[in-house]
Amino acid sequence: MITREVLLCLVALLVVWVSHCVYRWKNPKCHGKLPPGSMGFPFIGETIQFFIPNNSLYDIPPFIRSRMARYGSLFRTSLVGRKVVVSVDPEINYQIFQQEGKSFVICYTESFSEIIGRKSLLVYHEMAHKYLKNLILHLVGPANLKAKLIHEMDESTRTRLHSWASHGNIVDIKEATSNMVFEYFAKKLISYDECKTSKKLKDNYNAFMSGLISFPINIPGTAYHACLEYGSLFRTSLVGRKVREHEAILKSRESKNSEITWQEYKSMTFTHMVINETLRLANIVPGMFRKAVKDVQMNGFTIPAGWLVMVVPAITHLDPDKYDDPLLFNPWRWEVINLITMSIKSFSYIIYFRDKINI
Repeated sequence: MITREVLLCLVALLVVWVSHCVYRWKNPKCHGKLPPGSMGFPFIGETIQFFIPNNSLYDIPPFIRSRMARYGSLFRTSLVGRKVVVSVDPEINYQIFQQEGKSFVICYTESFSEIIGRKSLLVYHEMAHKYLKNLILHLVGPANLKAKLIHEMDESTRTRLHSWASHGNIVDIKEATSNMVFEYFAKKLISYDECKTSKKLKDNYNAFMSGLISFPINIPGTAYHACLEYGSLFRTSLVGRKVREHEAILKSRESKNSEITWQEYKSMTFTHMVINETLRLANIVPGMFRKAVKDVQMNGFTIPAGWLVMVVPAITHLDPDKYDDPLLFNPWRWEVINLITMSIKSFSYIIYFRDKINI
């Protein structure tokens, strides 16, 4: 029979052990100075706070914004059981990508890896990842764009336009264009042809994405609502300028029915401005993960080996020091940008699927 004294000793030992575990959780081992931050509750960390829905489609998540204000541009946390250093500093982000394959490797949380598949392009490391990226770049890179892609997309677009015109129905351009691009690349990448199979790959893709992406809520006071209001002010002039640019190209042709040429594509300056602005706003992901393979010194702090580093692209894309009114879709802002001399401290955005990710 356990005596009262023995029971008290066991309770005391349990309290000491729990206290030690909590202390070690709150103060991880590091051969240097850790970035400031909070590790949250043991094991859970700050996972719940991180996944609280954000009503804004484009704005910086509240979790990141609040910790930026409290700890600065580099802070530590714990997400889904992993120790994480979050970087919202464009200079540090650039250094992290420059050291990829040396001090850092691509890595994701266990849950994310399970969702997208452990053989997905996103979770491959080092040479395998680089090889797969090169395969995709061979398909969509500048050389193939000039040699094949422009011709094939031009032909596909003409076919779709004739099909829409013959049916005489109202066409949702956004949805129809999305389907056209999806089917084109699905056929190129995995030889998928919707006309020859009953399996609707696009429906499966949409179902998958709906499980990962929360849709914005149009409520007065949110940044998304403000963007919708601003949109009505410039949409007419935006479309008008694109139409004038394309009509000018048609007038310079000997035959209006001829295919688009590489020179015409390069001359569409305003169209490229729209593309750049779309990439700046729409190409935002919550975070890009890397794993430190050794202790790394950054900005006076140490990122311990084995920790994840979460780079937040929205900081670069929505930096008010780089972009006036960053939440506003404004293609005209690119008129004042010299893309050739663009630097980290000038107008910039993170571009994916390059041999080196550029900022």
